[in-house]
Amino acid sequence: MADDPDTLLKFPCRFPIKVMGEAHPELLEAVQASIARHVADPDAVTVTQRASRAGNYVGVTITLTAVSQEQLDALYRDLGQCSRVRMVL
Repeated sequence: MADDPDTLLKFPCRFPIKVMGEAHPELLEAVQASIARHVADPDAVTVTQRASRAGNYVGVTITLTAVSQEQLDALYRDLGQCSRVRMVL
């Protein structure tokens, strides 16, 4: 795969994405649906969760093998569309 000269990343590469949102089952469902839309092999993705101290919010870390900057951009946009998501890093 050709590398994009406008990015410092060399593809394919392992890449973590952090999502913070409301502690609600809909959040994880939306994250998994986004992964399925943008990642060819969802079984190669690691998803971990960590609840906030008060339990109102949850942090989700998605680690995937990114194949292009376009894929990452599309995944970030898609994750940001979920009403339960407060932040995507």
